Parts: sequence; structure tokens; C-alpha cells
Amino acid sequence: GAGFDGVDITGYYFKGYPAVPSNDTIYGVKRRAFQKGLEISGTGVRNDFTIADKEKRKKEVQLVKDWVEVAAKLGAPVLRIFAGTQKNEGIPREQITDWMLKDIETCVAYGKQNGVIIGFQNHYDFIQTADQVIPLFEAIPSEWFGLILDTGSFRIGDPYKEIERTIKYAVNWQLKEKIYVDGKEVETDLERVINLIKPSQYQGYVPIETLGPGDPKQKVEAMLARVKKYL
Repeated sequence: GAGFDGVDITGYYFKGYPAVPSNDTIYGVKRRAFQKGLEISGTGVRNDFTIADKEKRKKEVQLVKDWVEVAAKLGAPVLRIFAGTQKNEGIPREQITDWMLKDIETCVAYGKQNGVIIGFQNHYDFIQTADQVIPLFEAIPSEWFGLILDTGSFRIGDPYKEIERTIKYAVNWQLKEKIYVDGKEVETDLERVINLIKPSQYQGYVPIETLGPGDPKQKVEAMLARVKKYL
């Protein structure tokens, strides 16, 4: 009851993840959110599509598909996925991008069949900059594929410019209390980010995330109050 309108029910905080929770568990969470007056804004998995081993990648695709079904049962409009963290020394970046795009496309097609948008999070892993984000959406121009715009993961150059360049792809957000300006961690200028969101076409939820030490409940409530001031 902190004054939120929605909640992101992240997949990897379910007991037993990556195993799919029982319908009882999924529908129990859905009912509780409804009773609290909260919409479920999304959910997410920890996948890795940069693994060179094709068979392992197939399992990663299956993980996403399994959780697309969970998202549909939860009534979550968006399932958050990542690129991956492998360095793959010696394999050209284009080749990794190529297989990653094929895997994402498979997931997007499955998402569409289940009424769930696949949200790709820029996570400062294999994908770090707007220049790397934009070609993904040019390669997969689907209404069932969008960006989870993570404000804390544009860490090269000016993050506000990076946000501005990629905002048109946003289907969900992770608005973080810290941002990296030229690689240095500073407080996020929340007013500036919200003033970028307001004129954009984005109409959905803006999930906020607090990291680091301190009582998360207090930190989230304090950040929410600051965000509301600018909305």
C-alpha cells in the first residue's frame, strides 16, 4: 500500500525458479495483486542468448517460452528478457548478434501467440549502447517486441541522450535511482527522465528500482514520492 499502481512480478523470485510455478501459485499471486488494487505490469526471466553452444541456447529459448505461458496466466503484458553475458572471445560480434536475433524472433513469435510482449532489457551486458539497441528493433519490427528501458544501464557517454534515442521502442522501464554519466555513478535526474517520457508515445507503467544498501521499503517509498512530484 505504498501508493503504487502496478507491480512487476519477477520470475526469478519465485521459489524453485527456473521451474515453472504451479497454477495455484501463479493464480494466488494474481489474486493477491488484484486484492491490493495492483495491476501486474510485467515479469521477467534470466536468459542468455549469447552462449555459443546451440543446444544450450535451445534450452534458454525454452525457458523464455515456458515463462511466456506464466506471464499469460499472470495477466502480465510484458516478459522481460536479456541478451546475455558471454564474452565469446574469437567469435565475431555479428555472428553472436545473428543467432541472438534468431532466438529473440522465436520468442517474439511465441509471445504473440500467447498475447505477451517480449521486452528486451538493455542490461550493460552484450548490449550496452543505443547504437547496439536500435538495430535489434530494426531487425525485428514487431508490435510484440519492445525495449525495457533500463536507465541505469546506459553507462557510456550521456545516458539522457541514449534514453532519448531509444524511448520510441519502450514497452516498459526500469527507472533506477542512480545513473551513469560518462561511466560515473551519480543520482538520477528524475525530473529530466520524466520530462523525456511525457512527450513520448509511452503510456504504460514506469517501474522503479532501488539498489544498494538501506531498507528497500523505505528507499522505494522515498523514490516513489520523488517520481510522483514530477509526474
